[in-house]
Amino acid sequence: MAHFLFPSEYYESTYAIDFQKYYDLGYRGILFDIDNTLVPHDKMHDDRSRALFKKLKDIGFKVCFVSNNEEPRVKEFNDEVNVEYVYKAGKPKAEGFLKGVKKLNIKRSTTIFIGDQLFTDIWGANNAKIHSILVNPLDKEIKYYIVLKRILEFPIKKMYLTKHKIKSDIKA
Repeated sequence: MAHFLFPSEYYESTYAIDFQKYYDLGYRGILFDIDNTLVPHDKMHDDRSRALFKKLKDIGFKVCFVSNNEEPRVKEFNDEVNVEYVYKAGKPKAEGFLKGVKKLNIKRSTTIFIGDQLFTDIWGANNAKIHSILVNPLDKEIKYYIVLKRILEFPIKKMYLTKHKIKSDIKA
């Protein structure tokens, strides 16, 4: 039941992930959701996200944003870090994720997706057969339609956590 919504892994935060470990394991590309995964909803980069993208580039990762947002939001967010992006991705359909993989010119098997929502991010990455990492949302004040999704996500996360642990001890 609901296993298609289970992430490959679950971290407390994007900023708790040891990205060097994933590179050492052979991963070469990272697809990111933006809002509540990297920054609070509708916000731009902060010092922490800027440092993360510098670190990812230094490690050697190729990066792409995969977002259901319109292009102006995604492009403006991308302008500062200059990576690839897919807007109006249609998550949870696999198509947007596969576009991201193609833009990075890598294989799905060497790609990670990181997002904060089960019904769009994790379901979509799983549909695309990409290693999925769920992170807790950064912003506690969110739009009403996202609150409804969060309520539905709660029992699924609880089921997942009966057999898995949330990872929070690694710092980026």
